Amino acid sequence: MENIDGEIIVVDNNSSDDSCEMMKRRFANIKLIENNKNSGFPKGNNIGVSVAQGEYICILNPDTVVAEDTFVKILNFVTSSAVEKDEIGIVGVKLIDGTGNFLPESKRGIPTPFVAFTKIMGVYKIFPKSKAFGKYYAQHLSENETGKIEILVGAFMLMKRNLYNEIGGFDENCFMYSDDIDLSYRILQQGKSNYYFHETSVIHYKGESTVKDKMYMKRFQEAMHFFYKKHFSPDGSGSFFFSVFMKMGIVYFSLVKTIQGKSNPKASPENYILISDNENLREKLEFALKKPVKLQNWNSESINFAKSFSDNKKTEIIFDQNHLDFKTIIEAFETYKNKGFSFKIAPKNTSFLIGSNNSYDRGEIIKM
Repeated sequence: MENIDGEIIVVDNNSSDDSCEMMKRRFANIKLIENNKNSGFPKGNNIGVSVAQGEYICILNPDTVVAEDTFVKILNFVTSSAVEKDEIGIVGVKLIDGTGNFLPESKRGIPTPFVAFTKIMGVYKIFPKSKAFGKYYAQHLSENETGKIEILVGAFMLMKRNLYNEIGGFDENCFMYSDDIDLSYRILQQGKSNYYFHETSVIHYKGESTVKDKMYMKRFQEAMHFFYKKHFSPDGSGSFFFSVFMKMGIVYFSLVKTIQGKSNPKASPENYILISDNENLREKLEFALKKPVKLQNWNSESINFAKSFSDNKKTEIIFDQNHLDFKTIIEAFETYKNKGFSFKIAPKNTSFLIGSNNSYDRGEIIKM
């Protein structure tokens, strides 16, 4: 935020830990709103936006890592001559998971029954370039291409504050999960265009916002029912086939997400590489992890992690944010993805690591 005239607003929905005290201690310059109960993602965001003062607002999940130039780039995009400023609705970015892999929900289509069918049956995988079958994940655009899409994910949404307020913000009747679909859809109904912007990447440690249990399944089903009834059958009418199909789809998605959310036992890393020049940090990590940690300086010759350990043992790369900025760390995630590594970040002036080893794991904190 150093190069932007902006503000950071954190809304806490009645956390049971010491999050608020930590925020007050470490980030005294932010606006912290402490709610006395958890009224859900939509209401929490509406409360935050109600005290915002900027021309633009960005809805941002707490389980994200944003590069230092992300907001500069996206604001340059929305104010550039390359797009019609009056037509812009919501802008989203390229989201990657804790392993550096692209998250396809960064750009999606409206989940109509047919689009849901292509997802349920896996047709979109068979015909990835088809306009008819590839709408669920907006596959008319590649992950490295900026353009118009229909639905964006609530982990990162940038839009004009006035537009957000004009449509009433998030619908508070939806506790979570379809709120971002609903907001994106209502923006389209206003004649605006939503955009996927690929020129900056944000890490989204999926799963941190909820545990994938029976309550998750219940709320996810309720969310899909909410969107379907609100936009496709407000009077409760509609064909029998349509209703049955939607209910089948809701159950299917709920089961898949619940299964995906169950963490399987994973082998602990056998090797650790600390990207840093801090010998004291290396020693602290060795003591905490009970295993040797190799210190490697990013400013040395080009690093080839694959050659650092040639015995194919599971290796974890730990990035020291005192040594590298978030932009470089995020780029490293993407560069070395799918090479058998897991990644962790040691944020500045902290005594813990953050990270996640796959798309369905909750982000975790490891104390040093």
